[in-house]
Amino acid sequence: MSIRLRAAALAAALAAQPAAAHVVADPSKGPADGYFRTFFRLTHGCHGSPTVALRIRIPDDVLSVKAQPKPGWSIAITRRKLDQPAVGRHGQPVTEAVSEVEWRGGPLADSEFDEFGLAMRLPEGVGRKLWFAVVQRCIDGETRWTDIPAEGQPWGSVPNPAPFVLLEAPR
Repeated sequence: MSIRLRAAALAAALAAQPAAAHVVADPSKGPADGYFRTFFRLTHGCHGSPTVALRIRIPDDVLSVKAQPKPGWSIAITRRKLDQPAVGRHGQPVTEAVSEVEWRGGPLADSEFDEFGLAMRLPEGVGRKLWFAVVQRCIDGETRWTDIPAEGQPWGSVPNPAPFVLLEAPR
């Protein structure tokens, strides 16, 4: 492979990767209509200020979510009533779902990183992206990772991109 082709391949690979200075879901691909766990990686504070809370908005069609506990952090779960009951995995009716998960604690220094885990049942919709709006609260200020790029635009084309999970065909 020529140097020019290698450089183009490397540039394309790097462009496809989320920037390290944002909140990202890792892994960012999960099985449609299947169980999945991911970690939301936080790599810095707010303009140098330590992080003391991370709140994640759960997409409306994700009906089952569990948060992973972390030493030194408390978890607050906000639920919402469903407009129409759904049928759960074992045939039971589901009348409410988690709308937000928030970890409070730390502080997590600007020079440190951490990961905040969620286990969930993903909805149907192969090829669709689920967007998870995140608010990072710090001792001084906050950063809202809530921007969603326009259709066809790269993830990093917006100032504060929301993390996402791409729904793939189940294996």
